[in-house]
Amino acid sequence: MITITDAVCSLCPGAQFIINNEDYSNIQWMHIPAGMTTPTVKQVQKELKRLQEEHERNKYQRLRAQEYPSIAEQLDTLYHEGYDGWKAKIDEIKMKYPKPPKIS
Repeated sequence: MITITDAVCSLCPGAQFIINNEDYSNIQWMHIPAGMTTPTVKQVQKELKRLQEEHERNKYQRLRAQEYPSIAEQLDTLYHEGYDGWKAKIDEIKMKYPKPPKIS
């Protein structure tokens, strides 16, 4: 789950702040890096939406990662079944969780 904290950190890397209840109006700014300003509520909402969309677009990566065999298992497959055997097992997972089309 993407939070307001994630959005603020994305917009203002290196900032130090305390936020209560994930409520923008409850942010206490401790330090803002030189050359940066505190993001507005509108900027945070826009960044939150962007991060949530990105998180959803990359869901296939998280699902694949859970199913890929460990490196040791993959090396064992390479040794016993060769490249084609290894690739077949990996392709099975990639087909199960396809990469979504690129958004223009």
